[in-house]
Amino acid sequence: MTDALRPMAKPRLYEQVLDRLRQYVDEAGLQAGDRLPPERDLATRLGVSRASVKQAIVVLEVQGLIEARHGGGTYLVRDSLDVEPVEKMVERRQRLPDVLDAREALETKLAELAAERRTDEDLAAMRTALARMAGEIEDDGHGIEGDRLFHAAVTTAAHSSLLAEFMRSIADQIAESRTESLRQPHRPERSLAQHRAILEAIALQRPGQAASAMRRHVRTVAKVRLLDWEPEDDE
Repeated sequence: MTDALRPMAKPRLYEQVLDRLRQYVDEAGLQAGDRLPPERDLATRLGVSRASVKQAIVVLEVQGLIEARHGGGTYLVRDSLDVEPVEKMVERRQRLPDVLDAREALETKLAELAAERRTDEDLAAMRTALARMAGEIEDDGHGIEGDRLFHAAVTTAAHSSLLAEFMRSIADQIAESRTESLRQPHRPERSLAQHRAILEAIALQRPGQAASAMRRHVRTVAKVRLLDWEPEDDE
């Protein structure tokens, strides 16, 4: 029997609020650092409950598009609200814990082996990657490409073809977790500092220290708002 005529899903009210907020930011010409109207004002102007507005604001925070600052106020982090569909967020939230478990297991061992086996060329590749990441952050980016290059260089430095193959097999999921982590407020700078600690241990050929530094880093990557977010239905 065909599934084509199944009941159509209705957009949640807070998803409609998200779309209106995106339009508002575009039409008002708001930019990074500008403040959004208070939730009470948004609810009144949109004709919805504050709960629906609050749910929309939480989604924007989870996606790293806005930041609630101490002292009050919600501010844009980027020049636009390119909101990811909520259903994609739900799917990613479901698979992220498994990806993070795999990363901790694989990358901790890779860092340990890299400290034992790295060459001068491997170290040069790691330093180049971190310079790239630092430059991206200085240009108000998230440092995503530099981050990718650094972890790839650590994998190469381990000189384990089988572990490298395992990493390639989950490359898309790792990229997803990387983006999720680096869009957390102030996370790029913290990740860069942790990468430097990993590099130092590898350069000094201290396997245990390198493994510990990588484990700390991956556990920091795991601290993302998405995992604390519970998608809600409208009342």
